[in-house]
Amino acid sequence: MNRRIPVASRALLAAAVLAGLCVPAASAAETAACAGVLFDDFAYDSHTDPRLAQRGWQLRNGGGGPGVGGWSAANATFPVVDGQPVLQLSAHTDGTTGGTSQAEVMHQRKFFEGTYSARVRFSDVPVSGADGDHLVQTFFTITPLAFPNDPDYGELDFEYLPNGGWGESGSTMFLTSWETYQPDPWVADNHSTAVRGGYAGWRTLTVQVSGGVLRYFIGDQLVATHDGHVYPETPMMIAFQEWFIDHAAHSGGRSTYQTQNDWVYYAANEVLSPGEVGNRVNGLRANGTTHTDTAAC
Repeated sequence: MNRRIPVASRALLAAAVLAGLCVPAASAAETAACAGVLFDDFAYDSHTDPRLAQRGWQLRNGGGGPGVGGWSAANATFPVVDGQPVLQLSAHTDGTTGGTSQAEVMHQRKFFEGTYSARVRFSDVPVSGADGDHLVQTFFTITPLAFPNDPDYGELDFEYLPNGGWGESGSTMFLTSWETYQPDPWVADNHSTAVRGGYAGWRTLTVQVSGGVLRYFIGDQLVATHDGHVYPETPMMIAFQEWFIDHAAHSGGRSTYQTQNDWVYYAANEVLSPGEVGNRVNGLRANGTTHTDTAAC
């Protein structure tokens, strides 16, 4: 179970972006009708590219959790890496709240059962400054929390902590499936699997959501299986983040960390292996497709 405090719950950030996203609760009939595919190669010019909003992406600005707060859309950039455009998220801190800036990119709430996948480049060291900060690099899905212990809340996380945190002293990947939570007093209802060890470099992250079972893969390896009451009941949003848990391990001046996201893919109502997802992405790229979105829920 993740060692989180109330302000660190990502449900709070979901509430912060609801005004800009389509988030009505879905009925059972509506979730049964979920269909389509999302693929994005992140071929954008900058965080101000109008196609981002046109295609359902929102880049976060302002304060609020998780972590120590402070978010800037400008922390999302789109460089070309190894011949392909990527979504690059940067976060920096000088050990103070005012000197901390984090990154989040989130899509609309219209994804439910099926297969979610993203190719992410994690990093164990900062691009500048001293190392050691308690940092979270993450690809996840989430729904808004309508009220404490909302049974329709859901969240599926890949969270990489390169310098530990949440009770871990070293690099750890958390795979966490949330049923719900209560912010005050803090009560978390989830299943979490901690995989200890370094994951720096390019990793394909895949979660299959089907038949009441959640299967998390890193590359081709199945690393966690969750089921039961943590299985999501309603459509979710897709998101990427880079944020700081706290300042407890910071040293020196300003430190800057980055992750890169090569692509994201979702297929409704299909259980695809990581290899099958890779084949589909390669096929889309071979055809010159940088974005397609027929997902609906």
